[in-house]
Amino acid sequence: MANPFGRFRNASVRSRTDKRPWTVAGQVFALQVAVVVLLVAGAVLALVLQSRHDTGTEAKRRSVAVAETFANSPGLLAALNAPDPSKVLQPRTEAGRKAAGVDFIVVMDTNGIRYTHPQPDRIGQRFVGTIEPSVDGRVHTESVDGPLGHEVQAVVPVFDREGEVAALVSAGLKVENVTSVVDRQLPIIFGAGAAGLALATGGTALVARRLRRQTHRLGPAEMTRMYEHHDAVLHAVREGVLIVDVDGLLLLANDEARRLLDLPLDAEGRHISELPGLDPGTAELLTSGRVATDEVLLSGERLLVVNQRSTERHGGPKGTVATLRDSTELRALYGRAEVARERLKLLYDAGLGIGTTLDVVRTAEELAKVAVPRFADYVTVDLADPVLHGEEPADGGADMRRVAVHGIRDNHPLYEQGRLIDFIPSTPQARGFGTGRSELVPSLSAAPGWRAQDPERTQLVVEYGIHSLITVPLQARGVILGMANFWRSEKPQPFEQDDLSMAEELVARAAVSIDNARRYTREHALAVTLQRSLLPRTLPEQSAVEVAHRYLPAQSGVSGDWFDVIPLPGSRVALVVGDVVGHGLHAAATMGRLRTAVHNFSTLDLPPDEILGHLDDLVGRIDQEEGWAADGAGITGATCLYAIYDPVSRRCSVARAGHPVPALVHPDGSVTFPDLPAGPPLGLGGMPFQAAELELADGAQLVLYTDGLIEDRTRDIDVGIELLRQALASHPDRSPEESCQAVLDALLPGRPKDDVALLIARTQAMPADCVAEWEVPFDPAAVAGMRAAVAGKLDDWELSELAFSMELVLSELITNAIRYGSPPIRMRLLRDRTLTCEVADGSSTSPHLRHAATMDEGGRGLFLVSQMAERWGTRYTDQGKIIWAELPLPGADGCKDGMALFDVLDAEL
Repeated sequence: MANPFGRFRNASVRSRTDKRPWTVAGQVFALQVAVVVLLVAGAVLALVLQSRHDTGTEAKRRSVAVAETFANSPGLLAALNAPDPSKVLQPRTEAGRKAAGVDFIVVMDTNGIRYTHPQPDRIGQRFVGTIEPSVDGRVHTESVDGPLGHEVQAVVPVFDREGEVAALVSAGLKVENVTSVVDRQLPIIFGAGAAGLALATGGTALVARRLRRQTHRLGPAEMTRMYEHHDAVLHAVREGVLIVDVDGLLLLANDEARRLLDLPLDAEGRHISELPGLDPGTAELLTSGRVATDEVLLSGERLLVVNQRSTERHGGPKGTVATLRDSTELRALYGRAEVARERLKLLYDAGLGIGTTLDVVRTAEELAKVAVPRFADYVTVDLADPVLHGEEPADGGADMRRVAVHGIRDNHPLYEQGRLIDFIPSTPQARGFGTGRSELVPSLSAAPGWRAQDPERTQLVVEYGIHSLITVPLQARGVILGMANFWRSEKPQPFEQDDLSMAEELVARAAVSIDNARRYTREHALAVTLQRSLLPRTLPEQSAVEVAHRYLPAQSGVSGDWFDVIPLPGSRVALVVGDVVGHGLHAAATMGRLRTAVHNFSTLDLPPDEILGHLDDLVGRIDQEEGWAADGAGITGATCLYAIYDPVSRRCSVARAGHPVPALVHPDGSVTFPDLPAGPPLGLGGMPFQAAELELADGAQLVLYTDGLIEDRTRDIDVGIELLRQALASHPDRSPEESCQAVLDALLPGRPKDDVALLIARTQAMPADCVAEWEVPFDPAAVAGMRAAVAGKLDDWELSELAFSMELVLSELITNAIRYGSPPIRMRLLRDRTLTCEVADGSSTSPHLRHAATMDEGGRGLFLVSQMAERWGTRYTDQGKIIWAELPLPGADGCKDGMALFDVLDAEL
């Protein structure tokens, strides 16, 4: 087999000659040389460093030895005590220095003044170096810059007979003399390294030369390419390869050729005509030796495309090389690719067309419409009944409601849409709902479990032509919501396993959307229920205003808009409209908290600006709580308008926090928007709110609303305000109920995109004859006169039976005002739905109810008032406070009914 590779070898040689790449031997040689160089360089460096270290250590050791030897030499102490120590010691130190091979020996006193030195002019000068350790009796070595240059020196103490340090001796060497020893060793070290490098390089060259002969001077790339091409031709390609010699013997066959021609394992080496099962036409072509280009031959059930060429012109032995390709598989593959492309397109369209709304039934219908007719002829979707209400299916139940039916025709016998179906356990739907696994029914006529559900109807289905079924559970988050059924009638072939995978993919996409719609339905129902429970269902009875209201939820669900009508003492009424930013449960719950807070603050009978201040603090605390929570919903944000109308004075106190200005419809039909102070929205904090006083004529209408009424993306807010003005103007006699409907028809013809709360209140001033007022002298004796005046007024109102109770109540209230209050004192009686007694004084002292003991002489006044009155309380004004008490009327509807009776009598007269 050497010749078949000749072309690769020639190509490799040409490539090496042209580009001169590194051969395997060259790469090994270069690597080994680099390693040897690094090793030798490292060894040389280590030797140099070690030699320097050893030489320096030896220099210090020698300096210490010489200095200690001289310090302990006989006669040193006597010489130190001589009149001229330098004269005695200088010759001895020079002789010792030369004998010891050091550069200097210096003798000095304990102050560092030299007695000796190699340079005589340095005698008498101070020693250069550290002497303190030696003065303390220790040996000290160091490197310094001395008179001789950079020196390594040792300093040792000289002890006298009593053990005291009498003098110091220093000996040392110059550094240049120390390093000269190392420099003399370097040639030897580098010579040894060079010899080692030469020896290693020579051995490496011999190894590389032998490797070059064994690889025929081929580089790694050429050798790898040669074997890769050989393996690719024989095994990697999806084509059969046959090599046949000139005598018709099969020399080589790859795995694909064996598969296509069904060749036995021992086919190589046998004659083509001896191979069993080989088609005669194929055998004739392989033995003919002729050139063939894309000839199609039939071999069993395969259509083979054959190409054949001679091997002689490429330097190989005589013979032919043939390649085989299965065109039948290619055609089948093309068909499968087309089917896959259509299914991918279907999945893409399903991703766009399923789940466009958050409606469960609509999503199921979208699944059915997408799958017909591109995947199935009929599609039905059955969901567990609780799913339609936003709940999860009950465990073990197979009752499902058919929510979607779609097919190529409408006269099919399948169950109709809306029917509740109880699938029996033998049906594929019941099994799939219980196990969560899809089922493929190739033949419905041969499926007794399915036919047992409804024998008559299933017989009609089979006779209609529907013959195959795929049923897939609609499963999301591990919960089975229902079943999707795909029916086939037009194509005679039944559904296959590939169709089952496709159906599961379609249903999986739809199941997520259906589950999202189910959860939205549940949350929406919860939010609607919550909001309806938080909004006022019926308005309380009161006589100050005639009220009509509307609340419209947004398209996206419930929100935080609310309104309220709250009766207050003294026949007054509070009108409230508010708006919490956002939608859903969070906004509805926050609205409920604010509405409850408004009711609580209203019981304190505070002015509107103070109530908004308390609400602002509450919203700020809510924001802080939600900021601390891990799943906080962010800043709440809310607006509010609070108004208090007094039918006696016909004055209305209004304050607003970031809310739109109310509209005021005058009795003549004109509409104005009062200029009220604009406070910041609730929750910002730090800014005070201001209240404004409006005087409303009898029959005027005050229109309160949220911003959803006038704001819209398609128009400017000024346009919305103008539309509101036009809807309210020129209709002075229209009732509040009619005005509400007229406003909604003019501004919101369709369902609004934001919540809308609308409250219209027509004022009803209290008649003058239903109000009685007195100035009370600041004297306890005035109580008797006030009791008589009140009794007379009650007789005029035909309420004499309340005289005793009212006299007792006003006696206690006036007495307390005179005793604990300050002038002026006023008293007022109001006849409305109740009989109200009000006593005002100039102090702000708050009365407290207490229970007097048996022997106490006082403390029972307010207790008696609370027992006699239906309600009582205190409210504060700019001039002081008002204590009020209400007594129920005996079987009458109040002054309004009495005035109506007077009007009828006047008309008859």
